[in-house]
Amino acid sequence: MMAAVTALTLEDITAARHALGQRIVTSPVHEWEGPALSERVGPGTRVFLKLELFQRSGSFKARAALLNMLRLTPAKRLRGVTAISAGNHAIAVAYAARELGVHARLVMIKTANPFRVEQCRKFGGEIEFAADAHAGFARAAEIERQEGRTLIHPFEGVVTATGTATLGLELCQQVTALDAVIVPIGGGGLCAGVASAVKLLQPRCVVFGVEPEGADSMHRSFAAGEPCSIERVATIADSLGAPYALPITFELCRRNVDELVRVSDDELRQAMRLMQRECKLAVEPAGAAAMAALLGPLRGKLAGRRVALIVCGSNMDTATYAALIGQ
Repeated sequence: MMAAVTALTLEDITAARHALGQRIVTSPVHEWEGPALSERVGPGTRVFLKLELFQRSGSFKARAALLNMLRLTPAKRLRGVTAISAGNHAIAVAYAARELGVHARLVMIKTANPFRVEQCRKFGGEIEFAADAHAGFARAAEIERQEGRTLIHPFEGVVTATGTATLGLELCQQVTALDAVIVPIGGGGLCAGVASAVKLLQPRCVVFGVEPEGADSMHRSFAAGEPCSIERVATIADSLGAPYALPITFELCRRNVDELVRVSDDELRQAMRLMQRECKLAVEPAGAAAMAALLGPLRGKLAGRRVALIVCGSNMDTATYAALIGQ
């Protein structure tokens, strides 16, 4: 039996946003308008893009990484931190570590985008590589045990969810009377926090989680009623390629997410192309996941509604980006 998971409170989320201060930007919201919108999602649909790709470190991950590190004792900060990531979380941990004067030893997947590796190093992170996500998690746990470092988990934990909930807090303050919010899901840390905040501030708003078809651990977990793993990650959205769900994140998503949908890699590419052409945004596949869901499985359901999409990040080199949208 899983341990009880305490719900996030508005007081906790507000206090977290205050603690993050100016180390985190209040990312802007852009309302997408124009004939291309009406053609694709129906007339009367209003679409608001929460542009977290403009966050420090290039993704939403900076919020939770920094909040987790702010909660460490001075002794733990002195021993340093470690993390496992395909890229965005590693960049965020390196950024937070630099801000707080902490040493970060990071495990990255060997297929990580070169731009992400470069960004980690620019923020001062020390990097080693693992063959895949499963090996990476094992190596990070080993570093934690051997060196006494604190593992900053990429998606699990109440503090992590509280950090990502600050994004939901901002969104609900920036756009009122939302009918729906669409949130990408990898391990679920982003969705756990955003969904919790939305249900506290705009309880009538429906929260949709979106996963790639090739990395659907949360779908499997919802179906099983408990956290589940997947055999392998097979999607271009490597930022959403968590190999399993974990108890805290799973439970917060289960309570606050109304529906899960899946999108294909082709749908992700189509959304990336549309966002570049119509919104002038060059996003990584994960950053286009919410748009792909709106254009695909949620199009009919959300026609004529006020919908917010979480554009969660964009850390990708131009050659890889061009190759993906050209396929």
